[in-house]
Amino acid sequence: MALMLNPHAVPDLSATWLRVFLEVSRHGSFTVAARTLGWTQSAVSRQIASLESALGGAPLFDRLPRGVRLTEAGRVLVPHAEAVVERLHDANRELAALRRLAGGRLRFGAFATADAALVPRAIAAFRVRHPGVRLTREEGLTPVLLERLSAGGLDLAIVSTTGRAPLDPYTLHHLLDESLYVAVPADHPLAADHPLAAEPSVRLPQLADADWISGSARPEGTLLDAALRHGFRPRVAHVVAEWTAKQGYVAAGLGVTLVPALAAESVRPDIALLAVRDEEAPARAVYAATVRGRSLGPAAQAFLGALREAATHLPT
Repeated sequence: MALMLNPHAVPDLSATWLRVFLEVSRHGSFTVAARTLGWTQSAVSRQIASLESALGGAPLFDRLPRGVRLTEAGRVLVPHAEAVVERLHDANRELAALRRLAGGRLRFGAFATADAALVPRAIAAFRVRHPGVRLTREEGLTPVLLERLSAGGLDLAIVSTTGRAPLDPYTLHHLLDESLYVAVPADHPLAADHPLAAEPSVRLPQLADADWISGSARPEGTLLDAALRHGFRPRVAHVVAEWTAKQGYVAAGLGVTLVPALAAESVRPDIALLAVRDEEAPARAVYAATVRGRSLGPAAQAFLGALREAATHLPT
């Protein structure tokens, strides 16, 4: 007597059973299917018996004097078995492509000045090596990028220690330590008053009375945190978010602004950069962040390598 299956239950089937079933159905013979698979005929018979038992006991083949023939139950099963086996083949191909970095995607984010040189160099190198991987990029402040990372919207985020964002929940892959500059008009006295052989430099307290241009009216959580550590609160005269616009304000003599080393290459010629001498305060650190405990896929690992390589060629 055949077993009654719950029509809503998912049977516990082996992909091997289905593959053997399809071979037998194609050839109409246990013997030929066994020869094709490199198995014994008894092994093929056992696989078919196991499949029939898992599906309620109804026979899938009529055993004939010469070969076998699909029963009604077997004919119903054929298209479903073909679909399952094909999907498994597709999954195996896609997984193999991921391992070879011949496919898949990588979603990453970066803060604005990392996009000036570090990120484009890494993208260029990565695309040459792995053109089949689809890259998608977002730009944002470090706290926002970390939120996106935690929510699963990003696989990797390029962040900095600016912004006071909590970094403990993340695995941090160190890329570089970044020095700071003050951007001043090209004819500023501090830019001219230095030996020709030396890089112009300044201590931030020398600019305590200057007008500052910043992306926020408050220095907390911005690059101007460095001024607070030196005991003075900078006077933010102009709040300007966009980096090239800040340069325009500096060039017009409306104030000075802090520039991270990652953005130093893109400074316009009518601006001078003064290196910040700040022995007591650490340089700003830049990391590639991933969620702690979340595995790093092959594409993310390869892109991390490209970021590290790009970082070694930057003047920081």
